[in-house]
Amino acid sequence: MTAHLLTSRSEKEILWYQRRDALKAAAAWLAMGGLPAAMAQQRSNIVQLTGDALLNGARLDPLQSIQTGDDIQTGPGSNLVFVIGNSSFQVRQNSRLAVERGATLNAVSLLRLLTGAVASVWGKGVNRAIVMPTLTAGIRGTGVYAEIFAERDNRNYFCNCYGTVDMDAGKQKLVSQADYHQAFWADAEAKNGVFLTPAQALNHTDEELEFLARLIDQRTTWQIAGRKGNKDGSGKMTY
Repeated sequence: MTAHLLTSRSEKEILWYQRRDALKAAAAWLAMGGLPAAMAQQRSNIVQLTGDALLNGARLDPLQSIQTGDDIQTGPGSNLVFVIGNSSFQVRQNSRLAVERGATLNAVSLLRLLTGAVASVWGKGVNRAIVMPTLTAGIRGTGVYAEIFAERDNRNYFCNCYGTVDMDAGKQKLVSQADYHQAFWADAEAKNGVFLTPAQALNHTDEELEFLARLIDQRTTWQIAGRKGNKDGSGKMTY
């Protein structure tokens, strides 16, 4: 298991992917053919749910399906993993987000994170974004982690775990290209003239991204390359 830095998150919460129920759920999801089979058989696209969550204000049943246009809210101690189209999502406890519709019912055009944190892996596509209070991230095909730190005056944190992301915060724009975790703080007010400042890779693991990538038949850049970096937030691998 790779080393990871935690800020206001418990080890148990970060290591959800090691739980027997999560591993069994993922194995069953893949054995039954993933999302195409779930859609054809009209089964749920929820891979795993621990604890309580709300879907559009009503308690979420694991047999339900999450669709674009839905509002999702997780409770204390909960963990939610689901797949829509060619994207997979893991929602931490005490989080709220909305998934907005793209060209079709099963295409996510925008993920709007209001509170909490979400890890996600996106297949290739266009016109998709993650929106946070102080940051918009244009997604091309990548794995990312986003969190709003309530204990830090709702400061926004974003890690481009791998791939290419178009970053937009305040009056600042940049393109993040990462092979292995390039992280940023996005601030509402400029600090020393910039809105985006470098950060370390916090509160998420390589194994979480690998888990999510597998659900949509993908591999991370470090799995493909067979090597990793030192997870300092620079986005570079060790060569």
